Amino acid sequence: MPRITTSRTRRAAAATALTAAGAAALVSLTPTAAQAHGAVFNPVSRIAACYAEGPESPDSQVCKDLVADSGTQPLYDWNEVNIANADGNHRALIPDGRLCSANREKYRALDWARTDWPATAVSPGAFGFKVRVTAPHSGTMTMYLTKPGFDPTQPLKWSDLDSTPVAVHTTTRTATDGYYAFTGNLPARTGRHIVYMVWQRNDSPEAFYSCSDVTFGGATAVTAEAPTEAKIAAGASLSTVSHAGHGGDEQAPALSAGTAEAPSSPLPLALAGAGALAVFGAGGVLLTRRRGEN
Repeated sequence: MPRITTSRTRRAAAATALTAAGAAALVSLTPTAAQAHGAVFNPVSRIAACYAEGPESPDSQVCKDLVADSGTQPLYDWNEVNIANADGNHRALIPDGRLCSANREKYRALDWARTDWPATAVSPGAFGFKVRVTAPHSGTMTMYLTKPGFDPTQPLKWSDLDSTPVAVHTTTRTATDGYYAFTGNLPARTGRHIVYMVWQRNDSPEAFYSCSDVTFGGATAVTAEAPTEAKIAAGASLSTVSHAGHGGDEQAPALSAGTAEAPSSPLPLALAGAGALAVFGAGGVLLTRRRGEN
């Protein structure tokens, strides 16, 4: 009798181990979403403009230099310039000269004080802002413009920003066609300036930041272009960022109707199914052996 008990115990342990291994395989084969948050597309932000040119072969010199300095990954992660625990303490967490990168080393090239960043030509008056979001968040999006006399050859400081925002927009957890679109008002300026975005969530301490180069009263040397939807889709699999883990995002936020898509390939689901069958098959073998021994 002790021998039978020991044999049964060993079989039970083996079944547990195989089941756990099969479950682990199933989990590892299940695809996980790599969703991030957003970037300003009008006026086009620095990171969006360089991503639109193509991370592997950018056109403008500044974007080429960015890739040479920091690699292509910051561009594939174009929608992530954030601080997870900002909680409204933007000035305390981001020192002067590091506003465009949000003081993140990964995005350090965005802080370069250069006059050859791709820019958007603008005029004083009403302006239609557009922000492309891959994970909408509830919060407040505030747009600032640099003061008259701003020197674009010097690193951007907090004191360079006009204290009166040019736009303030309340964001929700839905975005029409993946965009927040709202109207602001640009005051009179001349020459090259920067539009700076601070997007503070109210369901989490997380905040996002962005620098967009604009020119008043003349054409730009290099015109900024926003990424196309095809470009966004093509680079999505190379993104390393996730929207999860920042509070309030245990489940993916809802996008506008029609934005959800089925997996582009049946392979991940097929692999997951194979993992489940492996677990079932292992259990069946153990059960058969047990019956034979008894």
